[in-house]
Amino acid sequence: MEIADLRSFLVIASQATLRAAAEVLHQSPSALSKALRRLETSLNTPLFDRVGKTIRLNADGERLRERAQALVALAEQTQTEFRGVSSKPHCRLMAPAVLQWRFGPALAQLLGEQYAGAGMAFAAMFEDAALAALVRGEGDFAMVTELALGSAMPAGLASMHLGAVTMQLAAGAGHPLLAQAKAVGVGVFAASTAAVLQYDFACPSRSMFCGLERGARADGWRDDRLPRRIRFWLDDLQLLLALVRSAQALAYVPDFALAQDPQLLRVQVSDCPYECVEQAYLVWRPATLSAWQQSLLDKLSRPSLRSPG
Repeated sequence: MEIADLRSFLVIASQATLRAAAEVLHQSPSALSKALRRLETSLNTPLFDRVGKTIRLNADGERLRERAQALVALAEQTQTEFRGVSSKPHCRLMAPAVLQWRFGPALAQLLGEQYAGAGMAFAAMFEDAALAALVRGEGDFAMVTELALGSAMPAGLASMHLGAVTMQLAAGAGHPLLAQAKAVGVGVFAASTAAVLQYDFACPSRSMFCGLERGARADGWRDDRLPRRIRFWLDDLQLLLALVRSAQALAYVPDFALAQDPQLLRVQVSDCPYECVEQAYLVWRPATLSAWQQSLLDKLSRPSLRSPG
């Protein structure tokens, strides 16, 4: 039984067909089929049920997947420890796109500082899917919000707090609301709820974190208390920001997105008692933790990454 075959097995287990797995691994389907036969022969056990062109893990395959994840992680940890700085880990991070935008660059930079030439694969997926993929061994880390940890976090995972994402009201420089608002700082204006609610909003129909259809409350605004006039429904954050820049709509957006765009101005709703704050966490599997992952987690214990920015 070879570690390389176990790595191939884990990828095959995550895909519906050998061809799909071969594309992930940049191998031919025939080479991957030989690796699978070699592994099944060494274990004297079939690991998949073949249904037409698709394959599905059987009970023995499910048993092996957990052990294969641990063996592959141990092999990678051993290589890292003996090769030292010459080892180049490849981190697989699964998270909603909005969390990747906020924390992904800092994580990539931190990993690169520790291991020159280290790579990262960013897989955009909503929280439940990211946690499920992490359990299956398809990634090294996931990022989710506190709500996902409480409602859907599978057993056998650990987490670390990364920081907060605070939703803030944004307007474009040419928006008529600003003529009624009071400047209270550089790029910051204050307006009443009565003034704000006179204007059109853009809003996602799905939560940017969990992907569930939540209608008017998908962005965290309390429409049950302060109902808005939503003119634009969309699920592309960049398009939403473009509508705000062009002064066609107001929007409730993540604080870091607003801070990074000089064409967006923050509107403080002076008499609004509500605020939407999402706490973000990094999640991993302790049972398969490699040395480079542990090193990254040790660095993350410093507060610098988790500061707003």
